[in-house]
Amino acid sequence: MKYIITFTVACLLNSISMAQDEWPRWRGADLSDHSPDQGLLKKWPQDGPEQVWLYKDAGIGYSGPAISGGKFITMGERDGETYLIAINTKDGKELWSTKFAKGFKNNWGNGPRGTPTIDGDKVYALAPKGEVVCINIKDGSVNWKSDLVDFGGKAPYWGFSESVLVDNDKVVLTPGGGKGAIVALNKETGKLIWQSKEIKDGAQYSSIIPIKHNGSDQYVQLFMKSLVGVSASDGKLLWKTDWNGRTAVIPTPIYKDGKIYISSGYNVGCKLINLSPDNKVSEVYNNDTIINHHGGVILIGDHLYGHSDRGGWKCQNFATGEEVWRSKDLGKGAIHYADGMLYCLGESDGTVTLVKADTKGWKETGRFKLSPQTKLRKPSGKIWTHPVVIGGNLYLRDQEIIYCYRVKA
Repeated sequence: MKYIITFTVACLLNSISMAQDEWPRWRGADLSDHSPDQGLLKKWPQDGPEQVWLYKDAGIGYSGPAISGGKFITMGERDGETYLIAINTKDGKELWSTKFAKGFKNNWGNGPRGTPTIDGDKVYALAPKGEVVCINIKDGSVNWKSDLVDFGGKAPYWGFSESVLVDNDKVVLTPGGGKGAIVALNKETGKLIWQSKEIKDGAQYSSIIPIKHNGSDQYVQLFMKSLVGVSASDGKLLWKTDWNGRTAVIPTPIYKDGKIYISSGYNVGCKLINLSPDNKVSEVYNNDTIINHHGGVILIGDHLYGHSDRGGWKCQNFATGEEVWRSKDLGKGAIHYADGMLYCLGESDGTVTLVKADTKGWKETGRFKLSPQTKLRKPSGKIWTHPVVIGGNLYLRDQEIIYCYRVKA
C-alpha cells in the first residue's frame, strides 16, 4: 500500500511538473505572457546565465516557440520554403521538420512571424501568405491544410502574422476582407464552421484573444480602425469600438474584469475600454502613455509594463492610464514576465536584461548580450522574437539561431 501511494504521488507530481513546463502558444496558456515558473534566479552572473545549448538551423523568421512534452516548436524559412520545426528542449537537437508553405519576402526581414499553437497531440500554424496547417506533434506528419485566401483574405504588407487561436473545437483566425474578417475552422478537419460577415476590415498583425464576459464566450480582435468582439458560437458581431491605428497594429489586446486594453505604434498610443454586461462600450482613457510597436505589454496586478516608442520602458497604471515611471536603460524591445521579474530584450543589439517588476522604478539585476548573432537579418531586420521562460530555461531567438539559457536558482 505504501508503494502504491508513493507511486501515485510521484506520478501526480510528475504530471504537475509537465504541465508547469508547458508554453503551448503565443503569450502562454492564459495569454498573459506570465510564465508559471518559480524559484528562478533573481540576479545573473556578470556574463549572464549559463547557456545550455544553441541550435543554428531554425531558418529565417521571427516565429516564437510553443513548448510541450519536451518539444520546442517554431517556424522558419529554409531555401524559400516555410517549415515547422521541432527541437528537443533537453539538448537542442532537431526532432523533425515539416515543410508546409512557400516562403515570404519583404523589406523588413523574410520568413514567418506568428507562433505555432500546441493543442494536445496536434500543432497548428499560420504561414505569412495564409496557409494554415494542422500536424501531429509526434512526428510532424500533416493532418490537414487550409488557406485564408480561400475565405477572401489578403495578406497584409508584412504577411499574416497572428498566432493561431485553438479554442475548444475551433481554430480561429483573421483572413480579413469583404467575405468576413474572422473565421472559425473545425480543428479536426479544417472545414469552415462560421465566418464573421459583419466585419470586413483587412487583416492586421494582432492575435485574437478569447474572453468570457458576463457568461458570454467571445473572441476579441484588433484591426487598423476598430476593436471588435464576436460571439464564439457563431461569429456574430457583439460590439465594436473605434481605433486610430496607423501603418500596422500589432500588440495583443489584454482583458481584465470587463475591461480591454490595446496599444499600437506609429505615434498612436493606448486605450482602455469598459464593456457593460450587455456589451455596451465606454472609453475609460485614450492616451499616449504607452505607444507599443510590437514588443508587447504585460499586465501584472494593477500595472502595465512595456516599451513605448516615446519615452522608453514604462510602467502604467491600468485603471487610470497614468504613467508611473519610465526608463531608457535599455533600447526598444520585447518583454516577458516570470517569478517577479521582467525579461527585456533589446531589439537592436541583443542585450537581455533582468529587471524587477516594481512600480517604484527600473531595478535591473543582470544583463548580457546574445552571442553569437545572425547575419541573416542584416541590413534591416532586428531581434523581434519575444523571450520565453519555461521549465527553468530562458529561450531566445535571433533568426536561425535559438538559444537556451538556464535561469533556475
